[in-house]
Amino acid sequence: MRLLGAVLAGGRSSRFGSDKALAMWAGQTLLEHALASLAPHVDTIVICGREGGLADRPGPDMGPLGGLNAALHHALSEGYDAVLTTGCDIPVYPEGLAKALIGDDAAILKGQPLAGFWPCALAPELDAHLTEENNRSIYGWLERIGARIIERPEFVLPNINRPEDLERLGKGD
Repeated sequence: MRLLGAVLAGGRSSRFGSDKALAMWAGQTLLEHALASLAPHVDTIVICGREGGLADRPGPDMGPLGGLNAALHHALSEGYDAVLTTGCDIPVYPEGLAKALIGDDAAILKGQPLAGFWPCALAPELDAHLTEENNRSIYGWLERIGARIIERPEFVLPNINRPEDLERLGKGD
């Protein structure tokens, strides 16, 4: 199976107060950590929703689904089978998580919907979802497609939403 890795990095970082993808932790930006941690599990990796990466599809301000949609369509056009995603605010991707997520249908890690596995065949369905009247919640999308929710307590991922989350991560909490 050919896997495209996608780091979803197009958020506004409103709770963080500045561009959290560029926040520093352990000598690198959170974005650099996310890229490095996802890379061993995929054939190629892209950034979605940032300048220099894939533009959100069908347009800006679509939330994480715009980035996922861009990644799915890019993967389809390049002959990949599926997309493995993470957020720019998730600086680790534990060994074994990819294997737990990969299957015949979409899956996310419970509590971390950006850590997911998405077959490319979902691209047209996501196009339709994003053109309909809805709040574009990732949870609404997950419900629509009946995604598997993987509950694995050994895969607790840090999620950096506020500066204090990054401080706690720096202290090893």
